[in-house]
Amino acid sequence: MEVVIVPDAKTGGELIAEAIARLLRRNPAAVLGVATGSTPLPVYQALAAMVRSGAVDVSRARVAQLDEYVGLPADHPESYRSVLGREVLEPLGLDKKAFLGPDGSASDVPAACEAYEAALEAAGGVDLQLLGIGSDGHIGFNEPCSSLASRTRIKTLTEQTRIDNARFFDGDIAQVPHHVITQGIGTILRARHLVLLATGAAKAAAVAASVEGPVAAVCPASALQLHPHATVVVDEAAAAGLNFADYFRQTYADKPAWQGL
Repeated sequence: MEVVIVPDAKTGGELIAEAIARLLRRNPAAVLGVATGSTPLPVYQALAAMVRSGAVDVSRARVAQLDEYVGLPADHPESYRSVLGREVLEPLGLDKKAFLGPDGSASDVPAACEAYEAALEAAGGVDLQLLGIGSDGHIGFNEPCSSLASRTRIKTLTEQTRIDNARFFDGDIAQVPHHVITQGIGTILRARHLVLLATGAAKAAAVAASVEGPVAAVCPASALQLHPHATVVVDEAAAAGLNFADYFRQTYADKPAWQGL
């Protein structure tokens, strides 16, 4: 696992956007796994700026959704399909045909989960999966004690996650769904490159547990330690709990420029 400590969220976003651009120059039809929330916004903003300047062509890229609320119509403003449309597809100029995602409003949710797994496989798998991390160490909506071998499935949100997400529903936790469809940890680990971005002091304990703690289901993000190409990008505040922070700084400073993330 590579840990990159950056001064702030903007710098982290630009660094990851450049990694995505390098991938698309090698493979213009790459599948990009995207996450929602406030943390990845600097990545999408930096990538959109590169598209506008002509520095990268995303016209053949495809976008794969990490998770989705169960029970919200696809056109609900807080469905993740809608959020990603606003924050990723529209700024990048991508057509909805480039989008892969589970059907959170399906009458048969288990079948929708199986269909999404099949769609990811048919697309050739995810080339780069962008991840955030919850304060409890969750990735996607794989809450603590999720199976490290899990595939796309329905999950029940913890009360803390619903409280955290209430800000997107006018602060009303009653509007936050109790269930989600999420790529499982095993599904996430099948992506060719995992990039986790974490910013802010509230994520410091989860980052430390994920990077330096044992691999354990109680901290789902610790599963990234099992991946052959996992990159964790953190700002100074999120890196505050890392015992090996100086080592991570040194190894990144000494890294060959051509290697990228």
